[in-house]
Amino acid sequence: MFIKSLARAVTSAALFAIAACHHYSGVVPAPDIATTKTSEHGLYRASVRPGTTPIPVGKLQAWTLHVETIAGAPVDSASIFVDGGMPQHGHGLPTRPQVTAALGKGDHKVEGLKFSMGGWWRMIFVVRTAAGVDTVVFNAAL
Repeated sequence: MFIKSLARAVTSAALFAIAACHHYSGVVPAPDIATTKTSEHGLYRASVRPGTTPIPVGKLQAWTLHVETIAGAPVDSASIFVDGGMPQHGHGLPTRPQVTAALGKGDHKVEGLKFSMGGWWRMIFVVRTAAGVDTVVFNAAL
Protein backbone atom coordinates (compact mmCIF):
# COMPACT_ATOMS: atom_id res chain seq x y z
CA MET A 1 0.00 0.00 0.00
CA PHE A 2 2.82 2.39 0.90
CA ILE A 3 4.51 1.73 -2.45
CA LYS A 4 1.29 2.54 -4.37
CA SER A 5 0.82 5.80 -2.40
CA LEU A 6 4.44 6.77 -2.97
CA ALA A 7 4.14 6.00 -6.70
CA ARG A 8 0.98 8.15 -6.95
CA ALA A 9 2.68 11.01 -5.14
CA VAL A 10 5.76 10.84 -7.37
CA THR A 11 3.59 10.62 -10.51
CA SER A 12 1.48 13.57 -9.37
CA ALA A 13 4.57 15.65 -8.61
CA ALA A 14 6.09 14.80 -11.99
CA LEU A 15 2.89 15.71 -13.85
CA PHE A 16 2.63 18.97 -11.91
CA ALA A 17 6.25 19.83 -12.78
CA ILE A 18 5.70 19.05 -16.45
CA ALA A 19 2.53 21.14 -16.52
CA ALA A 20 4.28 24.03 -14.77
CA CYS A 21 7.19 23.93 -17.20
CA HIS A 22 4.82 23.80 -20.15
CA HIS A 23 2.81 26.75 -18.79
CA TYR A 24 5.91 28.93 -18.49
CA SER A 25 7.81 27.65 -21.53
CA GLY A 26 8.66 30.04 -24.31
CA VAL A 27 8.47 33.80 -24.29
CA VAL A 28 5.30 35.55 -23.24
CA PRO A 29 4.47 38.24 -25.80
CA ALA A 30 4.59 41.77 -24.45
CA PRO A 31 1.13 43.31 -24.23
CA ASP A 32 0.26 46.28 -26.42
CA ILE A 33 0.52 49.14 -23.91
CA ALA A 34 -0.74 51.89 -26.22
CA THR A 35 -2.73 54.50 -24.30
CA THR A 36 -4.96 55.45 -27.27
CA LYS A 37 -7.03 52.83 -29.05
CA THR A 38 -10.04 52.40 -31.30
CA SER A 39 -12.90 50.40 -29.78
CA GLU A 40 -13.50 46.84 -30.96
CA HIS A 41 -16.32 47.73 -33.39
CA GLY A 42 -14.88 51.08 -34.41
CA LEU A 43 -17.49 53.32 -32.77
CA TYR A 44 -15.12 55.21 -30.47
CA ARG A 45 -11.52 56.24 -29.96
CA ALA A 46 -10.41 56.28 -26.33
CA SER A 47 -7.33 57.23 -24.33
CA VAL A 48 -6.35 56.58 -20.73
CA ARG A 49 -4.21 58.77 -18.52
CA PRO A 50 -3.10 57.25 -15.22
CA GLY A 51 -3.14 59.65 -12.28
CA THR A 52 0.57 59.05 -11.68
CA THR A 53 3.41 57.47 -13.60
CA PRO A 54 4.78 55.00 -13.14
CA ILE A 55 1.50 53.34 -12.23
CA PRO A 56 1.72 52.42 -8.54
CA VAL A 57 1.13 48.95 -7.16
CA GLY A 58 -1.02 48.52 -4.07
CA LYS A 59 -2.45 52.06 -3.97
CA LEU A 60 -5.90 53.35 -4.84
CA GLN A 61 -5.76 55.73 -7.76
CA ALA A 62 -7.84 57.69 -10.25
CA TRP A 63 -7.38 57.74 -14.03
CA THR A 64 -8.88 59.85 -16.78
CA LEU A 65 -10.60 58.10 -19.68
CA HIS A 66 -11.05 60.24 -22.78
CA VAL A 67 -13.73 59.07 -25.23
CA GLU A 68 -14.51 60.53 -28.63
CA THR A 69 -16.29 59.43 -31.78
CA ILE A 70 -14.21 58.19 -34.67
CA ALA A 71 -14.83 61.59 -36.28
CA GLY A 72 -13.20 63.23 -33.23
CA ALA A 73 -16.25 64.64 -31.42
CA PRO A 74 -15.95 64.37 -27.63
CA VAL A 75 -18.32 61.91 -25.95
CA ASP A 76 -19.58 63.45 -22.71
CA SER A 77 -22.90 61.65 -22.25
CA ALA A 78 -22.07 57.98 -21.89
CA SER A 79 -22.64 55.09 -19.57
CA ILE A 80 -19.22 53.49 -19.00
CA PHE A 81 -18.64 50.15 -17.29
CA VAL A 82 -15.13 49.42 -15.99
CA ASP A 83 -13.60 45.98 -15.48
CA GLY A 84 -10.20 44.35 -15.74
CA GLY A 85 -7.77 41.83 -14.38
CA MET A 86 -4.60 39.85 -14.96
CA PRO A 87 -4.95 37.56 -18.01
CA GLN A 88 -1.98 35.39 -17.07
CA HIS A 89 -3.19 34.88 -13.50
CA GLY A 90 -6.88 34.52 -14.27
CA HIS A 91 -8.14 36.98 -11.68
CA GLY A 92 -9.89 40.32 -11.79
CA LEU A 93 -9.15 43.63 -10.18
CA PRO A 94 -9.08 43.71 -6.36
CA THR A 95 -11.46 46.71 -6.44
CA ARG A 96 -14.57 47.78 -8.37
CA PRO A 97 -13.48 50.91 -10.22
CA GLN A 98 -16.13 53.13 -11.73
CA VAL A 99 -16.57 56.31 -13.68
CA THR A 100 -17.55 58.92 -11.09
CA ALA A 101 -17.76 62.09 -13.17
CA ALA A 102 -17.98 63.39 -16.72
CA LEU A 103 -15.33 66.12 -16.74
CA GLY A 104 -16.27 67.60 -20.13
CA LYS A 105 -14.53 67.59 -23.51
CA GLY A 106 -14.79 63.77 -23.60
CA ASP A 107 -12.94 63.21 -20.31
CA HIS A 108 -14.32 60.90 -17.61
CA LYS A 109 -12.92 60.37 -14.12
CA VAL A 110 -12.32 56.71 -13.22
CA GLU A 111 -11.86 56.13 -9.49
CA GLY A 112 -11.17 53.10 -7.34
CA LEU A 113 -8.42 51.51 -9.42
CA LYS A 114 -5.91 49.37 -7.58
CA PHE A 115 -3.37 46.90 -8.88
CA SER A 116 -2.38 44.37 -6.23
CA MET A 117 0.87 43.21 -7.84
CA GLY A 118 3.27 43.83 -10.67
CA GLY A 119 2.63 42.15 -14.03
CA TRP A 120 0.32 42.41 -17.01
CA TRP A 121 -3.06 44.02 -16.28
CA ARG A 122 -5.98 44.67 -18.64
CA MET A 123 -8.45 47.51 -18.20
CA ILE A 124 -11.75 47.01 -20.00
CA PHE A 125 -14.12 49.90 -20.69
CA VAL A 126 -17.59 49.28 -22.13
CA VAL A 127 -18.98 52.52 -23.54
CA ARG A 128 -22.72 52.91 -24.14
CA THR A 129 -24.20 55.95 -25.92
CA ALA A 130 -27.07 56.56 -28.32
CA ALA A 131 -24.61 55.61 -31.11
CA GLY A 132 -24.18 52.11 -29.65
CA VAL A 133 -22.21 49.93 -27.26
CA ASP A 134 -18.56 49.16 -27.82
CA THR A 135 -15.55 47.97 -25.83
CA VAL A 136 -11.99 49.25 -25.61
CA VAL A 137 -9.24 47.35 -23.80
CA PHE A 138 -6.01 48.81 -22.48
CA ASN A 139 -3.01 46.91 -21.17
CA ALA A 140 -0.64 47.99 -18.43
CA ALA A 141 2.68 46.35 -17.64
CA LEU A 142 3.58 47.13 -14.03
